[in-house]
Amino acid sequence: MARYTGPVCRLCRRERMKLYLKGTRCDTMKCAIERHPYPPGEHGRARQRQGSEYLLQLREKQKARRIYGLMEKQFRNLYQEANRRPGVTGENLLRMLELRLDNAVYRAGWGSSRAQARQLVRHGHVKVNGRRVTIPSYTLRKGEVVELSDKARGFIVVRHNLDTLDRQTPPWLETGDGGLSVTVRDLPLREHIDVPVREQLIVELYSK
Repeated sequence: MARYTGPVCRLCRRERMKLYLKGTRCDTMKCAIERHPYPPGEHGRARQRQGSEYLLQLREKQKARRIYGLMEKQFRNLYQEANRRPGVTGENLLRMLELRLDNAVYRAGWGSSRAQARQLVRHGHVKVNGRRVTIPSYTLRKGEVVELSDKARGFIVVRHNLDTLDRQTPPWLETGDGGLSVTVRDLPLREHIDVPVREQLIVELYSK
């Protein structure tokens, strides 16, 4: 499984906005955006010029890819699948990203970040319909139940996240078992997806 292993805060700085890749740390003054609100690199401060149309599309794609923690090949394959499905391609893409298992774990409040949620999945602490699933990219379907394993229910980090994170469960998920399980009650609509991404720019980029 390929994943990004480099510096995380520079990704936020490159997009010039908080992508909340480090969970609660991003809300503190330790966040790199607070101290260095410009792109990384030797010429970061000089990157203030107006971008071209292609650059705007590229940055939007990179932003979405980094928020959900996907590599380029994964993201492109997901776009091609979204393009084959009926409906609006951009909305299909965001819906498929939201229905990833690691994102559902993040939305449930068990992980402070999507990276932490992915680790919970990879280490076998998450079940789907009573069966352990270790694939973060697993696509959830309507009616499926996601729950923590018996061992993970006692994790201090999970309990801490549930108690301290001020995160609202999206309308397409229904919480149960004291917050330790969620059910996919419906497919997410665009108005239920709060990521700061203009999906139409991504569609324009891949349509070239």
